[in-house]
Amino acid sequence: MFGTRTNNRKDRALRPVTLERNVMKNAAGSCLVKFGDTHVLCSATIEERVGAWRKGSGMGWLTAEYAMLPASTTKRTPRETKGRKGRSQEIERLIGRSLRNVCDMSAMGGEITMTIDCDVLQADGGTRTAAITGAWVAAHDAFEMWRMSGKIKTNPLFGQVAAVSVGLVGGRLLLDLDYREDSQAEIDMNVVMNAKGEFVEVQGTGEQVSFSRDRLNEMLDMAQDGIGELLRLQREVLEK
Repeated sequence: MFGTRTNNRKDRALRPVTLERNVMKNAAGSCLVKFGDTHVLCSATIEERVGAWRKGSGMGWLTAEYAMLPASTTKRTPRETKGRKGRSQEIERLIGRSLRNVCDMSAMGGEITMTIDCDVLQADGGTRTAAITGAWVAAHDAFEMWRMSGKIKTNPLFGQVAAVSVGLVGGRLLLDLDYREDSQAEIDMNVVMNAKGEFVEVQGTGEQVSFSRDRLNEMLDMAQDGIGELLRLQREVLEK
């Protein structure tokens, strides 16, 4: 039986979440996102070029890169200097897909590439969900800089996107799992949604048990509530 959550957090509660903007001088947009003890630095850069496959389209492209810094975990994580790990590739593709879901790439001002770099400074579960949530803020600010410079008339982001984890741990449904909870989860799920209440991606695995449609619906409802709070926090930080 799973016991008390860290800091006596309720089962349906997020960890303390902060979104700090403009933390990097040279990035077009940046956000330090914290989901409890998971800290991810998200930075957005814009280059006036696209890959060969995109040339001649008149459209831009948005992509992402993800990495865990060596001291982000209790045991040193080696730098990925000899090729990208499968996990990193899978997560950065997820981040890119999530942001492109709410981006009009025909409105990016021509054939430009925005790259969102998500570097995990400290990992305690949910690094991909924190990265997606913070990446949206970094992308928003980078596009605003691009607009203010006269490159585009409107921000190509036409909506918000955020993500959260949910899981079954010791027979209890929990929102926003930290590492201790995630490592014991019978069911583990990551959910990405936009502000229209639509799903961008659902990654769900029965780690120890299978689950019914009713259980799936319970988990999705819990995730949607959590993402609603994250979307509110995104809006709030942009108003400051």
